[in-house]
Amino acid sequence: MSRYRSHNCGELRKKDVNKKTLLSGWVNKKRDHGNLLFIDLRDNYGITQCIIDKENINFSKLEKIQLETVIKIEGKVVNRSNETINKDIETGEIEVIINKYEILGSCKELPMPVFSDQEYSEEIRLKYRFIDLRRKKIHENIILRSKVISFIRSEMNKLGFLEFQTPILTSSSPEGARDFLVPSRLNPGKFYALPQAPQQFKQLIMVSGFDKYFQIAPCFRDEDARADRSPGEFYQLDLEMSFVEQEDIFKVVEKLLVNTFEKFSNKKLMFSEFPKIPYAESLIKYGTDKPDLRNPLIINDITEIFLRKDVSFEIFKKLVNTGAKVRCIVTKNTKNKPRSFFDNIDKWAKEQGASGLAYFTIEKDKEITAKGPIGKFFSSEALKELMKKTKAEIGDSIFFACEKEKELEKIISLARNRIAKDLNLINENLFAFCWIVDYPMFQINEQTNKIEFSHNPFSMPQGELNKIDLTKPLDILAYQYDVVCNGIELSSGAIRNHIPDLMYKLFSVAGYEKKNVDEKFSGMINALSYGAPPHGGIAPGIDRIVMLLAEEKNIREVTMFPMNQNAQDLMMKAPSEISENQLKELNLTIKKNK
Repeated sequence: MSRYRSHNCGELRKKDVNKKTLLSGWVNKKRDHGNLLFIDLRDNYGITQCIIDKENINFSKLEKIQLETVIKIEGKVVNRSNETINKDIETGEIEVIINKYEILGSCKELPMPVFSDQEYSEEIRLKYRFIDLRRKKIHENIILRSKVISFIRSEMNKLGFLEFQTPILTSSSPEGARDFLVPSRLNPGKFYALPQAPQQFKQLIMVSGFDKYFQIAPCFRDEDARADRSPGEFYQLDLEMSFVEQEDIFKVVEKLLVNTFEKFSNKKLMFSEFPKIPYAESLIKYGTDKPDLRNPLIINDITEIFLRKDVSFEIFKKLVNTGAKVRCIVTKNTKNKPRSFFDNIDKWAKEQGASGLAYFTIEKDKEITAKGPIGKFFSSEALKELMKKTKAEIGDSIFFACEKEKELEKIISLARNRIAKDLNLINENLFAFCWIVDYPMFQINEQTNKIEFSHNPFSMPQGELNKIDLTKPLDILAYQYDVVCNGIELSSGAIRNHIPDLMYKLFSVAGYEKKNVDEKFSGMINALSYGAPPHGGIAPGIDRIVMLLAEEKNIREVTMFPMNQNAQDLMMKAPSEISENQLKELNLTIKKNK
């Protein structure tokens, strides 16, 4: 028997009654009933109720003991009385009568309680993360994370993938997010970069003749924090396959995600085979390339309706004539909703920076009419065409937004989610996965007005490779894809461009000369010149998968030691200053602002 325990705190049952036991753990809670003191002892596995009566010489000492003190107790297992059985814990039918105890680790005054899941400030929680992690919900989240990662590893092995580790110290990439840089002591004036992803290395693994690779890869990006993204670092399931097309990757990822979500959640999957939605279609129907398909509302482009002579809503007509678009959302059978429902959504849209959401409800007396602030501007014939285009019916309401396309997509997407929430249309007990496909290879940078890669510069363009028209780069689609669940992007992936000559041509469209490509991607270009197989891959985010399974809104709740919003580790006080000797070794000087 261990010096510290014969059982853990989640192990004892009725079958152990009358046994002597040795338990160690944290004092989770105390309840003093005068002659009896109840102590809930907690460890990683659960809680056991321990009791001591006033006749025991240790009673007064335990009565004063600080919560979260680590103690060892010796005692006897007894049945609880029927009225005191606790069905909320596994050990709820028994309790342990304390004979002796020993303090293993004393505890200072706590900055926050552990037995409560009450919200505390980010600063307190992250500074004392080791205490925060003792709390039930987040402790369970981290255990869930471990189990999910173990399961994914097992599934990948079953699917014939081999796990390899790629370098952490590598070269800086001109594409993507901002790099974290590490100065080299042995190469003065030069820097390593921490990998934003193992992108180039995993392609090199395929060129090396390995067929299926994966790793649970740490990735580093110097980006601002968001609810679904940790600042600094995150983990992804990185995978790559040789001799594959897009559909081959979809089959592997769908099987993996379906198995994972079915094992670790009681929620239903809306689709066992994920729908494939072209990027351009997604922007029109949902206003985003990260649609939540649990939401049944569909957006329609009805710009052409406002070109009709029998539509006299001049505000929208003038905007349309300057290049704006009009899109709308139909809500079914909302004719009996109070005026406040519509006005609140219009007010909300203005708070988001839009000009508001116009609306009306379709009615019919002798002819079809529209009731609402802008209903009088539509003829009966115009309403019929609108109903035909949007599949709206009598008693339905329609919300309209008119803006330049980018601004329009933003507000109409937010409105779609807001309206669905107000109407209670989203089934929270579903996971709705989908693929977003057919991304454009290039886009126009709105700041510089120059052409740039829209997604991943190493992607294969669609179509016959010898017939791609590089004079119309914005028309070129790529074999790029995202997998999305409940409005959260889990991953981006692509079939890779493994043909060096084609890569030079595509990079030239984005303003790179051949020598720039050779300089920035020398390892990749060189390797592809020595017989590269067609290959592709994807990298679902581990943090986001666990966040969905744990039903958390913030990725911090499934990350063991996250940084704060300013990319600071408050517990370890990082980033920190370094000594003059360290700076000299690295051939660095710090230039201080006056």
